[in-house]
Amino acid sequence: MTNMTIDRAFVRIAEGQVHLRQIMVENAAKPPLFLLHASPTSSRWMEPLMRGIAPSGRNVIAPDTLGNGDSPVPAVADPDIPYFADSILRLADAMGIGEFDVYGSHTGARTACELAAMAPGRVRHAVLDGIKEYDEETRQSILAHYAPTKEPDDYGAQFLWAFHFIRDQALYFPHFMRDPEHRLPGHMPPARVLHDAALDVLKALDSYALPYLAAFRYRPLERMAQITCPVLLLKAERELAVLNAAVDDAAARLKQGHVAAVGPDPDSKAKAIIAFLEGTGA
Repeated sequence: MTNMTIDRAFVRIAEGQVHLRQIMVENAAKPPLFLLHASPTSSRWMEPLMRGIAPSGRNVIAPDTLGNGDSPVPAVADPDIPYFADSILRLADAMGIGEFDVYGSHTGARTACELAAMAPGRVRHAVLDGIKEYDEETRQSILAHYAPTKEPDDYGAQFLWAFHFIRDQALYFPHFMRDPEHRLPGHMPPARVLHDAALDVLKALDSYALPYLAAFRYRPLERMAQITCPVLLLKAERELAVLNAAVDDAAARLKQGHVAAVGPDPDSKAKAIIAFLEGTGA
């Protein structure tokens, strides 16, 4: 039986000690899979997906993006997605990993996309979960308002702000456009989910915005044409409609693009990812 214990570890690269969660399978014969989380949280949100994938017999590694969670901040003031992708390659080098597969969610999907484009000799398969290229007007509005800089306040206002920042993302897209036109369907996440996500933001208050802004500046469609490995794009229930609407166009731009419709639950995504990596599905 596969060991389902999620261990936490630190691996040193140039910026400092990258924090990660991992399930290491004894005598794993399959290439490892990196799971790259969405902004503005941390690898804790990858744990259910890790447990769903590990029984397939591969090591599963979920690092905190530089500037998020317990990882160090980027070493440059204005990092871009290629910088974050390169940090994953350097992390793999430090762990003695050659070839690997990669899954990314939202910001992580952009990093996974860039990894596949920049390192064809290392990335065997890529799975992109929630990726889109926004028009210039939307991009500029998001860059200006989506991830504001916040400082600790004498009265603790940052704590209340972080909670509402997370809550509003469940209600509107973009979260700062709080009107009926931008209202999202669905229900409010449980209080524990809001609490944990707000804590992730507060932990990285000085740097949480850096991966966010890099993600919105990134132009994935320009890079997809350079990707040669097989790529799976997930179309998940309850995903933002604008992201699901972009899936088919993105797949058409890839040399080996595949699409899988999945449920919103981690087990549904895990099954689609395993089938793709093992050549039995999309």
